[in-house]
Amino acid sequence: MATWNLARVALTGVALACLAGLAQASEPAGIGPSSGAPIQVVGSDSGSRFVQLGIGKSVVIDLPRDIKDVLVAEPKFANAVVRSTRRAYLIGVAVGQTNIYFFDAEGKQIAGFDVAVTRDLNGVRAMLQKLLPNSDVRIDGVGDGVMLSGSVANAAESQRAYDVAARLVGGAEKVVNNLTVRGGDQVMLKVTVAEVQRDIIKQLGIDLNASLAYGATVFNFNNANPFTALGQPLVDGNAMAFGFKGVNATLRAMERTGVIRTLAEPNLTAISGESASFLAGGEFPVVGGISCQGSVCQPSVVFKRFGVSLNFTPVVLSEGRISLRVMTEVSELSQEGALTQGGLSIPSLKTRRADTTVEIPSGGALAMAGMIQEQTKQQISGMPGLMQVPVLGTLFKSRDYVNRQSELMVIVTPYIARAVSQKDLSRPDDGFADSSDPSAILLSRLHKLYGTPSPKGPTTAPVYHGKYGFILD
Repeated sequence: MATWNLARVALTGVALACLAGLAQASEPAGIGPSSGAPIQVVGSDSGSRFVQLGIGKSVVIDLPRDIKDVLVAEPKFANAVVRSTRRAYLIGVAVGQTNIYFFDAEGKQIAGFDVAVTRDLNGVRAMLQKLLPNSDVRIDGVGDGVMLSGSVANAAESQRAYDVAARLVGGAEKVVNNLTVRGGDQVMLKVTVAEVQRDIIKQLGIDLNASLAYGATVFNFNNANPFTALGQPLVDGNAMAFGFKGVNATLRAMERTGVIRTLAEPNLTAISGESASFLAGGEFPVVGGISCQGSVCQPSVVFKRFGVSLNFTPVVLSEGRISLRVMTEVSELSQEGALTQGGLSIPSLKTRRADTTVEIPSGGALAMAGMIQEQTKQQISGMPGLMQVPVLGTLFKSRDYVNRQSELMVIVTPYIARAVSQKDLSRPDDGFADSSDPSAILLSRLHKLYGTPSPKGPTTAPVYHGKYGFILD
């Protein structure tokens, strides 16, 4: 506690002039007049007023009566300098809080102030105003730290204000982010996953077996050539056998061509900064372990997912700019690499996966992954020496040829989504009705179309020419 007696405080004219110039040039930080005008105290005030100051900043106090004494609770945080009998300056010295009271000649309290001294935030305010001119960001000192308040347009601006404040005040632990995002932008992601796989398999081989006898000598000849390129023979049902004088031959030939087309177009909507996921496929059981209770043991089953999956996290940076993290995966069951043990077969998974982070405008399309793969296998098996003979060597060998081609394309298109009225939406079954029994039996009509009422008036049924229903080529 320190009490200053004005009658015993003598200040030189030069010192008073310097303090007066400092007070007029400085603006009070926090609560107080932003124009630098003195705080007017009208009448006696037995309560206290809150004043927030920055370090090295001051505020001018005009009192209604002559000052006799001034009390500063903690001079290391703030000082009170008397300019005249009715004017005083409050100056912030260090970060902290204190009380300052003014008394008249009769010992009555003229005014009291609760002074909170924080770090000087004018530079931080100017920087935030420059970086975010369209946002309402306020920064206030709280002890040795600061608190951000107000509103911003999106989460990216909130993070930017937080980073700037943390950099300028000396650490993220000194910043309390209380900013409010004005609009929760929603992002709809349209993904097109298209894949085409082509397989060509050719197998051709001749198996020879003969039994020749000369007197008591019997000569047995057996030549079976396996197909090893694919890993399994596929021509057991396509065999032709013929024989001549104890020599039997089996001709095995097969050619197979297959095409697999995969198409998925999932649409997902998520709030900016949140994640969304999608799966079009299923789950298959896998033995995860064996649990035993006494002498009875049972395998535990774990389900693994497969199909077309999508997981994305959007962040709206500004109007029309979206930062997007996308992970898409296409997987399918396959017998290649399958595990077979104890009569139990567990298939393997063929997986194509892409994981990336991109920045793209709303409505723009990006080919996130285009993967082309081609694999060719060719295997010739036969009897050494004889298989090298031109033309006739074909009788003693087999040829296995496999060619596989696959191409995967993933197209990503994000949109800034807005809610619409329910009347503007349509369902897949709009305009659909089951046909009557006579129409289905006599005219082979599976369904019929009817008109749906419109807010602007009645509509007619859509006209479609051609076959409809389930069509198989």
